[in-house]
Amino acid sequence: MTAPAIDAFSAIRHPFVRALALARVSGVIGTQIINVAVGWELYERTGSALSLGLVGLFELTPVLFLMIPAGNAADRFPRRNIAMLAQSVTCIAAFGLMAVSWFEGPVKLIYAMLMLAGGARAFAGPAVGTIMPQLLKTEQFVNANAWLSSAFQFASISGPAIGGLIIGLTGGTTWAYFTAAIGQLIFVISFSTLPAIPPPEAKEKRKFSDVFAGFGFIRRTPVFLAAITLDMFGVLLGGAVVLLPIFAKDILHVGPEGLGWLRASPSIGSLLMFLVITRLKPMARPGRALLMVVVGFGLAVIGFGLSTNILLSMACLFMTGIFDSISVLIRQTLEQVVTPDRLRGRVSAINYVFIGFSNEFGAFESGATAALFGPVNSVVGGGIGTLLVVVVVALAWPALARIGPLHTLKPAEEADVIAATEARHSV
Repeated sequence: MTAPAIDAFSAIRHPFVRALALARVSGVIGTQIINVAVGWELYERTGSALSLGLVGLFELTPVLFLMIPAGNAADRFPRRNIAMLAQSVTCIAAFGLMAVSWFEGPVKLIYAMLMLAGGARAFAGPAVGTIMPQLLKTEQFVNANAWLSSAFQFASISGPAIGGLIIGLTGGTTWAYFTAAIGQLIFVISFSTLPAIPPPEAKEKRKFSDVFAGFGFIRRTPVFLAAITLDMFGVLLGGAVVLLPIFAKDILHVGPEGLGWLRASPSIGSLLMFLVITRLKPMARPGRALLMVVVGFGLAVIGFGLSTNILLSMACLFMTGIFDSISVLIRQTLEQVVTPDRLRGRVSAINYVFIGFSNEFGAFESGATAALFGPVNSVVGGGIGTLLVVVVVALAWPALARIGPLHTLKPAEEADVIAATEARHSV
């Protein structure tokens, strides 16, 4: 007998997945346009690598302070409503950046708008990231995640290219911010078509310690802790995106249009890889694959840092996207299958801080080290650091490399109950 054919389009036929995909495309395009516009405007106005690094710091600060309330909100209120409200605030921040650009306001107002957007992301992250398990069956997660991640990467390709093109055509960032705000509005409209699912009623009276239940769950789930630790430190040390304005202007000499394509290159690689994944069977050893792709990511970052040719630089960034897409899919699906629904918001909020920490603090780290040692040394040193992190994680959590196919895993608490029951029966 032949094995049944893989239906690569099974998830995208679901109306909820299509709505999520549209929301993700429009929202991410808007966010990417903001990233390109802010980076270009700050470097044009200040000429400082540190000013680019501060972008990550100002975006991360509200996430750190709001992580606990954001996670609890996602477990106590309809996640759709939280996501819509958060994205509306992001829209307001985009219009604020537009006003600062139009009136040539002080740079500190740019950072203020970034803090506002960071606060909105703190609530949007756990709400958006945990809504899919409420709408789909477990066996649909991998295919749905591949399609939603493809939508994300399509937007990550389009957003920087659109942002760079608008800046190049208009000679400024004002209309780029306006376009970004429209993208956030489309997100809100698309999310409004999803059901507002209330959380299940708590079986016991809520205790203050429940606020921090996500930390306890992650501590008791070493495989998940290993995965997010690998992702956090890998991206923190290997993040070169924040320095792209410097590479585009001073090293590769390609201008704002070239900056847009440099920013888009990782997403092109990710999009192609996600589309390939929709045609593949589940990975037999996803933990081992996770370790291998982070090694590839670190090597590609080193190649980018050493390159002085635009095509080679784009190729290295393209490869970082391929490796990162596999890492993201494994980590996202692992989180969804091992986390009980009642804890998903709180666990996702902590995971979001891990990712936010790696991306935003990594941006600050890259900007600071570039200011001290130069952009090339900053990027190459970060890539080497990523390789060292893989070695440490592999030695500290050897169980990561041994996990089986993701769809065969169960929520950690349920797995503990099954193991205890089997142990009693074996006595």
